[in-house]
Amino acid sequence: MNPFIFLSETVNNEAQSTSFDWQNLFNDIWHWICTQGLKLVLGLIILFILFKLINLLAKTVRRRMETKKSEPTVTMVTYNVIRVGLKLLVFVLFISYIGIDTAGIGAIISSIGIGLSLAVQGSLSNFAGGLVILVMKPFRIGDYISAQGCEGTVEDIHLFYTYVASPDNRVQMIPNGVLANGVIVNVSMKDTRRVDMIFGISYNSSVEKASEVIKKVIFKQNNIFRTPEPLIAVGELAASSINLKVRVWVKKQDYWDVFFKLNDQILKELVENGIQIPFPQLDVHFDQEKK
Repeated sequence: MNPFIFLSETVNNEAQSTSFDWQNLFNDIWHWICTQGLKLVLGLIILFILFKLINLLAKTVRRRMETKKSEPTVTMVTYNVIRVGLKLLVFVLFISYIGIDTAGIGAIISSIGIGLSLAVQGSLSNFAGGLVILVMKPFRIGDYISAQGCEGTVEDIHLFYTYVASPDNRVQMIPNGVLANGVIVNVSMKDTRRVDMIFGISYNSSVEKASEVIKKVIFKQNNIFRTPEPLIAVGELAASSINLKVRVWVKKQDYWDVFFKLNDQILKELVENGIQIPFPQLDVHFDQEKK
């Protein structure tokens, strides 16, 4: 057989095979466009519409919460959860609709989620604590609290930290995780507070006279409640003094004003009326041995 004839037939067969492959490829593409392509386009259109509806829903919920004067942080968290969470759900459904297996994607997302949760478990604890604080409301912005060795006025509540301004104007950032799981003393929750004070007088002084002096000072103060009635009583018989306990009720905003005024004025009145204010002292006696 002539080798040139054989080579010519081989080239013609390969050309026909190449032309046939391109035709099949074109047919496959056209078939995909007519079936899966239309499905993809329809899915994208529905996805776009649903995203728009989710944005509208999230904005509506946010406006309603702002109208009802909800906590700003709670409003923003709710808005973002609705906007992002529903979009993620719709996107997963879209992937499943167009025929992509979501089992593998779910496994990958789960693995990533486990790794991230281990890496940021402290931050997640603070985030959960922030949600608890925002929902349970153990305190609000402007309240004076004491917690985790810190005390002061709450300036802001974020999802991860609560900002507290101390009386000397230092900003203390307390992690919400430990804050939500610890003891919180909210001084501002009630409208009234009790001022507790102790005044020590000498054993040589009259308890009745000292009580009358203290009572006169108390009743000169207009911001001290008459009901409940102020209490003046012997609280302790100490080593070098008789300690008189004084308890009065005031509005929460008058607490420190009353506390400092009573300390100053009661001390002056006790001294002017001859009531001795003792200090710790020790009497030493020597017994001389008889020789």
